[in-house]
Amino acid sequence: MATIIETKSVALLEAALAAENGRQAKLLAKDGPLRQTVIALRAGVTLAEHNSPPAASVFLLKGRVKISGQEEAIVEEGELEILTHFRHSVEALEDSVFLLTTVTSLEGTDSHSEER
Repeated sequence: MATIIETKSVALLEAALAAENGRQAKLLAKDGPLRQTVIALRAGVTLAEHNSPPAASVFLLKGRVKISGQEEAIVEEGELEILTHFRHSVEALEDSVFLLTTVTSLEGTDSHSEER
C-alpha cells in the first residue's frame, strides 16, 4: 500500500517532467513554524541559491541531488541531509523527489537568516 508521500511524489514528478520549469512542489504539513513540502525536480534543474531557514532537512524519496553552499553534498535516494544555516542551491542530478522539512522561525532568531 502506497503512503500519501509516495502517492504525492509520483504525481509531482510526473507534473515536474511535463512542466516548462521542470519543478513542482506540494505543501503537505503546516503547523506553526513547521513545514513539510514534497518537491520534484527534473534532471538538470537547479533551485537557485537561497537562504536557509533556522532548521531544515532534505530526505530523498527518489533520485539524486547536489546541494551546494558553504559545503557540497550529493544526496541519494533514502538519505537524509541536514541543511546548514548558509545560502545554498539544489541541483537535480537525476529526476528527483524529496521531502523538505523546515522550521521557519526559532525563538531568538530571524527566519531565513544567511548565517547563524
